Amino acid sequence: MKYIINNHVVLLRAPEGPLAVHVNSFAKSTREQGYAKKSIHRMVLLAACFSRWLEQQRIELRGITSDDPARYLRYRAQQVQPHRGDAAALRHLIEFLRRNNLIPTKKISAPQLTPVEQYARFHEQYLRETRALANATVVAYMPFIRGFLDSRFGDGRVTLSRLGAGDVVKFVQREAPRMHMKRAKLMTSALRSFLRYARYRGDVTLDLAAAVPVVANWSMPSIPRAIAADQVRQLLASIDRHTAMGRRDYAILLLLARLGLRSGEVVSLELDDIDWNVGLLRVHGKSGRRGELPLPVEVGKAIAAYLRRGRPQSSSRRVFLRAKAPIGAFRGASSVGSIVRHSLQRAGVDAPTYGAHQFRHGLATEMLRQGASLTEIGEVLGHRNPETTKIYTKVDIKALRTLALPWPGGVR
Repeated sequence: MKYIINNHVVLLRAPEGPLAVHVNSFAKSTREQGYAKKSIHRMVLLAACFSRWLEQQRIELRGITSDDPARYLRYRAQQVQPHRGDAAALRHLIEFLRRNNLIPTKKISAPQLTPVEQYARFHEQYLRETRALANATVVAYMPFIRGFLDSRFGDGRVTLSRLGAGDVVKFVQREAPRMHMKRAKLMTSALRSFLRYARYRGDVTLDLAAAVPVVANWSMPSIPRAIAADQVRQLLASIDRHTAMGRRDYAILLLLARLGLRSGEVVSLELDDIDWNVGLLRVHGKSGRRGELPLPVEVGKAIAAYLRRGRPQSSSRRVFLRAKAPIGAFRGASSVGSIVRHSLQRAGVDAPTYGAHQFRHGLATEMLRQGASLTEIGEVLGHRNPETTKIYTKVDIKALRTLALPWPGGVR
């Protein structure tokens, strides 16, 4: 006798065992996450078969462990031809059971910390609790501190009294040339912070923070790598807007190219951030700052097309969602970077980089060439410091050539 689940999945028999009463909910969950019918059927079938096996093994619901799916798959391989998606199907099932508190969350034993990691943890706690630094600053500092301690002590005991100025200078001289100037300056700031902390604790008696070399800070050291306007046109023209994913990617690329949004700002954009009546877009910038930008007609039409004929049904308030299951918001800014990279590769555009930030540079460069002031460019890009915008004055080579004085005597 056939058994129908949620008017969607048909099984040859009713589910049995400790998971039987939860199979319907599991089927509904997979459908809400946007999985295809074939995938849903496979996952529900595996759930029912796994439940029967659990009953045979006399394993109750709360007694299921992370080892049981693998044990079942070994048993199943002896009965039927293994399917490539079986392991993934059971992973989704276990995640569903844990998410709904039907089985205990997997307990992960704390790893044994090395002496370097132990000391680094002490310093991290000091930065957070005593100095009350922002989480972003602490996260940025810690890799440098771990790297410095590891380079000096390795897996051995951390004895800071053995540190000398030469150790500090040697580390900076070795690491700084491999980094962008801003990152090198961040590294030296982290080291000074750590060495002041070590002296505060009494682990070192010398003022080693003073031994940290100063990273050269020339004004406007590099020219931004900007995508050209004709490359942007070529890229946008290559997007297939007849598909849901194409409409999504086209809208995202327009936000990057026409408004100069950062990847994180695109990802965090929510439905309530778009004021269709007055044509404004609220942007969640760095450090939680919010700003408003005019919504160009071209961009607004692209977003509307995606919302009407591309965006999957979801309870998420984010504008842009994953196109494949599990349906939901992007997990981070890297998702936008991935869209940019794949789009450039498909279009065969030889852009300066494969990253999303080149669109901000491209927009600023184009605005400058069309006569916009640095203040106007800074307002569009959301720069807090006018010095940040000044770097674009190095890009407009044609305009700078008109200011150059002729060489005395002419060319010979």
